[in-house]
Amino acid sequence: MDLGLRDRVALVTGATRGIGRAIAEALAAEGAHVAVAARSADAVGEVAGAIGGRGYVFDSADLGAVDALVDAVEADLGAIDVYVVDTGGPPRFEDPLAPAAAEWEAAHRALLISPMLVMRRVVPAMRSHGFGRVVAVSSSAALEPIDGLQLSNVNRPGLLAGMKLLARECAADGVTFNAVLPGRIATDRIASAYGDMEAAQAAAREEVPAARLGTPQEVADAAVFLCSARASYVTGQSLLVDGGLTRSW
Repeated sequence: MDLGLRDRVALVTGATRGIGRAIAEALAAEGAHVAVAARSADAVGEVAGAIGGRGYVFDSADLGAVDALVDAVEADLGAIDVYVVDTGGPPRFEDPLAPAAAEWEAAHRALLISPMLVMRRVVPAMRSHGFGRVVAVSSSAALEPIDGLQLSNVNRPGLLAGMKLLARECAADGVTFNAVLPGRIATDRIASAYGDMEAAQAAAREEVPAARLGTPQEVADAAVFLCSARASYVTGQSLLVDGGLTRSW
């Protein structure tokens, strides 16, 4: 199936590890020109080189870096057609009241304000060109709070609410806004939460209806479809990719 992404310019943040990297690889495989953005210069260079993309050092918690990132991508690759928001996960706190003000502020900047500032830059051009895709890699925590992830529980629903309004505003202009909501995915983060990957897989066999962890590639498959021309009539939606773990509909 041709997803209509050849020669599209795609900006992927958090693109050097886990789900973000899998999405960057999948977009490149579809023929998109991928801007690989993340904090580590070495990792950015490695991934960009591996997929034939262009690398940019970017920290989503640094609001002052947004304009420089967008300016650089546009100068190198052209107007951005696809923006994939992957901001990673903030620190875990077993006590939901434990995060200090600085930790709340950092999570709010990274998970909500930074993506909205990028959208402020890229969406007007998408609307004028008659094509645009914004896909957020969120979390099932946006629907059902997860123990230990209070910073995500609070901030991720806010981004989805902001995107829902934009979806309505921009639907007639060919610009869509959607999210994928991963559950337990086999990444370094889930391994760290359980001690190691083997323990995470063992817990998934007992607790996830699919009896396993998901893979980054499975999340990427869903995200890249939402980035595609084929998904032109899908907007304002959040797609769970969690093996049936989330109980709410």
